[in-house]
Amino acid sequence: MPLELILVLGLVLYAEFVNGWTDAPNAIATVVSTRVISPRRAVLMATAFNILGAFAGTAVAATIGKGIVDPAIVSLHTIAAAMIGIIVWSTIAARFGIPTSESHALVAGLAGAGLAVAGPAVLLAEGWQKVGWGLLFSTFLGFGMAYIIARIIKKTCARVSPVKARQSFARLQILSAAFMAFNHGSNDGQKFIGVFALGLLLGGVTQQFEIPFWVILLSAGTMGLGTSIGGWKIIQKLGYKMTDLETWQGFSAETAASLTILGASQFGIPLSTTHTITTSIMGVGAARRVSAVRWGVSRDIVFAWILTFPACGAIAFLSALILKQIF
Repeated sequence: MPLELILVLGLVLYAEFVNGWTDAPNAIATVVSTRVISPRRAVLMATAFNILGAFAGTAVAATIGKGIVDPAIVSLHTIAAAMIGIIVWSTIAARFGIPTSESHALVAGLAGAGLAVAGPAVLLAEGWQKVGWGLLFSTFLGFGMAYIIARIIKKTCARVSPVKARQSFARLQILSAAFMAFNHGSNDGQKFIGVFALGLLLGGVTQQFEIPFWVILLSAGTMGLGTSIGGWKIIQKLGYKMTDLETWQGFSAETAASLTILGASQFGIPLSTTHTITTSIMGVGAARRVSAVRWGVSRDIVFAWILTFPACGAIAFLSALILKQIF
């Protein structure tokens, strides 16, 4: 295997590691904040279920690997530049506890690097339509489902004693957190598997776009390793600072986010798991009362999402121009 290809695939794996490090805490933020299980156990659970989720299909991987930028136009340098954009931006964001979207970072990085080397013709409409659907799913479906689930629970369990309700939903929340971690792996984990497979194609290892089992295993393990590092600042931002959560609210948010991600993954829609769980937390907070959500914190998070697209795109664009001159 050529050294250039090895270096590029190394960058992809490092970006997958960062994905597990910065995105995976979203899956366990609520179960930690409600003190159902300890942060250490939550991280171990998230690690295991993230890895399992990465084996749940390849539809999202195919969308990212061959639906965002034209494989016939881009090169290994394009992938390298995109990964540099993701790694730089996500590392900076994690340093300040900002829950960025690796999905937004990835598509922005691929787009920025692709535009630098081939212009607008490199972008594929079908894949970007799915990205648009992902934005709608994560924003409105996540919030709406969480709001509805929370309102139903609030109405049906109104006469249940607070102690009994907390104990019951504490058990349910462990299941919903595991389900959330699994679906994070099934969507976010697949994205970098798709990029890895694209790298193998561009490097001449495969003759057509395909996803070998060993690629899934390697990527899933790398993401799991990143997840085991944790991400306490992000857990604090989502689980503690946005709104005060009870166990039934944590269950509602995780269930709504999980179902949203599950549906998107079945159609190969790469959506932001960060975006989804955050809007779901907003939804359960609003179901209690609008003022229960600390909208200032929410505003900062939304600003970070918006900033991710131009920031990652710009870093990847400049990186691609530099690599193009070097090679």
